[in-house]
Formats: sequence, structure tokens, C-alpha cells
Amino acid sequence: MEEHARGAEARAQSLCTSALERLRVAEMRAEAAERAQREFVISTEDKLKEACRALEQAQTCIEAQKNKLTAAELRAEIAEAEARQANEALALVEEAIRKRLLCARPDTHSRSTAVA
Repeated sequence: MEEHARGAEARAQSLCTSALERLRVAEMRAEAAERAQREFVISTEDKLKEACRALEQAQTCIEAQKNKLTAAELRAEIAEAEARQANEALALVEEAIRKRLLCARPDTHSRSTAVA
């Protein structure tokens, strides 16, 4: 009976030792999983911050490009207006030249009718 009790005690001791070892392994796995999760969260947060910075830079760049485009459009409108004014001035100069030439021609025109 004593031997049977010692055998049962040895088995119980072995079961306890095995259970403790499995518990340690499970705790180590849980700690490793928690570390991996923390690292993942930190990595994800870093990537998110980097993405936010990139987005802000892109938005700043887009805004600057919009401002440049607006300025270019304004310069183009001003250039078009100046070109219209220059064309109008050129047309006035051409008209003035034609009038002068036509004023000078009636004399030559009247002479050629007199000769005919």
C-alpha cells in the first residue's frame, strides 16, 4: 500500500511538474504574443504618422501648385489683354497710315483723271 501511495505520489508529482512546464511555456507564448502585438501597434503607428506627414506634404505641394496655376492664369489673362490692346493700337496706326496714304493719293488720282 505504501508502494502504491508512493507511485501515486510520483505520478502526481510528475503531472504537477508537467503542468508547471506547460504553464511556463504558455506564459512565454503569451508574453511573446503581447510583445509582437505591441511591436505591431508601434510599427503601425509609425507608418500611420509617416503616411500623415506624406499626405500633409502632398497637400502643401498641391496647394502650392494651385497657387502657381492661378498666378499663371492671371499672367495669361493680362498678356491676352495687353495683346488685344496692342492689336487695337496697331489697327489704329494702320488706319492712320491708310488715311494719310489716301489723302496723298487724291492728288495723284486727280492728275491721272486730268491726263485721261
